[in-house]
Amino acid sequence: MGLHDQYGLTRVINARGPFTPLGVSRSTDGVASVTAEALSGFFVMEELKDLADRTIAEATGAEAGTVVHCTSAGITLSVAASMTGASQSRVAALPDTRGMPKTVLLPAGHAVDYGHPIVQDVRLTGATPVLVGSDAGFTLDELEEGFARPDVACLLLVSSRLTRGDDVPLAEAVALAHRHGVPAIIDGAAQDFRVKELLGTGADLVTVSGQKYLGSPTAGLVIGRGDLVRAVRAQEKGIGRAMKPSKEAIFGVVAALRARHETHQQAWEKEQHHKVARFVERASGLRGISAAVVPDPTGLPFPRARLSVDPAAAGLNAATLAKALQSGTPSIWVMAHDQDKGELTLELVPLTYQELDVVLGRLAELSQT
Repeated sequence: MGLHDQYGLTRVINARGPFTPLGVSRSTDGVASVTAEALSGFFVMEELKDLADRTIAEATGAEAGTVVHCTSAGITLSVAASMTGASQSRVAALPDTRGMPKTVLLPAGHAVDYGHPIVQDVRLTGATPVLVGSDAGFTLDELEEGFARPDVACLLLVSSRLTRGDDVPLAEAVALAHRHGVPAIIDGAAQDFRVKELLGTGADLVTVSGQKYLGSPTAGLVIGRGDLVRAVRAQEKGIGRAMKPSKEAIFGVVAALRARHETHQQAWEKEQHHKVARFVERASGLRGISAAVVPDPTGLPFPRARLSVDPAAAGLNAATLAKALQSGTPSIWVMAHDQDKGELTLELVPLTYQELDVVLGRLAELSQT
């Protein structure tokens, strides 16, 4: 008996991507095996953390990297590191920020909400987020005005489909921060495929998720400048104690990074394109539905499937279709952020061909009722 049956839980087909309310992602059998083995053993945690740090640096080409509890924790601890450095007294003092730089500049359109606002990650350190520009975007001149403040600890930028407005290229914002002697942090939660690109902007620290496309247990990776990564690790003697990684999470991250290294990336990408093309071809034959292959909006190396729903022909609109998919058995979740435009988007990366057949069968049933 599987876990769903054993505990009476809803069976889910997740075509929303690495979505936290659905458990984010699937681990491979190899990662799951390493994680399970870790649970039954004792380890010197500092040795284990050093192993992870070396593995992250080797995998990304960065000076250093470390594992924390999750990406949200990575944001908080990166901001804290920019405020305290490795000073033990400062680390112990947070969230009391007296005597420290405590302003964090954040473009207004980057003040995203992942289920909680990113500004709360900043406030947990005791720092004050100051928004620059508007939801329409920000300019370098507006950012320059922000740096006129005397107590700026860091610049926080976000690389995500959730950001709003027309942005100045990240590298230009990072360069401006450096001209003011301020470190720049990029939150790239679901951007682990693009770590090297994000580090290439000159960012001092980049945070990504371990449990999204890497498929590790819950974990965040903080990657970048050696002294700041050490300052992130130092936070475990302070507010980071509540954000520390577990032994199984660290082993899972190491296993996932090694598995990524051993993966033939071009073959993997080719398979993702084939999967989406096959799905789109079959979905296009359904009544009232047209389908198209669309690129990932953040530049990740795989496409998505977009369904356009004609209510007159399908007998239901996109919003009703999304709701019906989710309320069925199994519960099928899709991206419905453009449902008012008559569009639904599906990310197929973690899905098996058998699951895709279930989705297509359910779409066929609903568009014919």
